[in-house]
Amino acid sequence: MAHIPGTGHANRTRSLIKTVTWRTIGTMDTIIISFLVTGSWLAGAAIGGIELFTKMILYYFHERAWSWSDWGLEDIPVEAAAN
Repeated sequence: MAHIPGTGHANRTRSLIKTVTWRTIGTMDTIIISFLVTGSWLAGAAIGGIELFTKMILYYFHERAWSWSDWGLEDIPVEAAAN
């Protein structure tokens, strides 16, 4: 089996889009949880606003680090990739 370049690896644009969509979901969750704990939408929005940026940056670098690694990816036969 041979490794086919580009298979199983995310490019930077894909990583960025995944980062933004995941953080949107995560931030909404954080705002709702913060509201349930504090009883204040303002506190929820403040907490969510801060973590939006910090977690987005951390996730992006985490995603890029994984994209550099072949660990856990299986190579496919060159013949199968041609089909």
